[in-house]
Amino acid sequence: MVEIRRARISDIDRLHELINIYSEKEILLPRTKESLYQNIFSIFVAEKDGEVVGSASITILDKELAEIRSLVVDTPALKLGIGKMLVEKIVEETNRLGIEKLISLTYQVEFFQKCGFEVTVKDNMPQKVWKDCITCPKLHNCDEIAMILYVKDSMYV
Repeated sequence: MVEIRRARISDIDRLHELINIYSEKEILLPRTKESLYQNIFSIFVAEKDGEVVGSASITILDKELAEIRSLVVDTPALKLGIGKMLVEKIVEETNRLGIEKLISLTYQVEFFQKCGFEVTVKDNMPQKVWKDCITCPKLHNCDEIAMILYVKDSMYV
């Protein structure tokens, strides 16, 4: 059985390890342990048999826009629906906060489409561009796909 719960301080080393697996493959941007500690309240984990096997976090960009970040699932736990469970939890949190739109910048287009997201353009999210993209080393050569979910219209609410 998989439980989705808020992250704990004791999860940080494992979260950092999982995120590094994906960042070394250049699928995700790296996160420092310090960043994970500072943002612990926004991180959810998937736990199976007492072990953290996945995580995702939410970042608030403004009153109408949030971003799902650092969605990772350990390789042996792929195909168990954990990624979708984490997306569902982030959507629930986004809705609880009263935020209308949830975005993702991703290479996993098909997965996010299955979760109800649709492809959009980064020009529709200046909050993201000015908050994070402006300092990203990929700024002028970004190959991530921008996707958006309208929370109230989603299958999760």
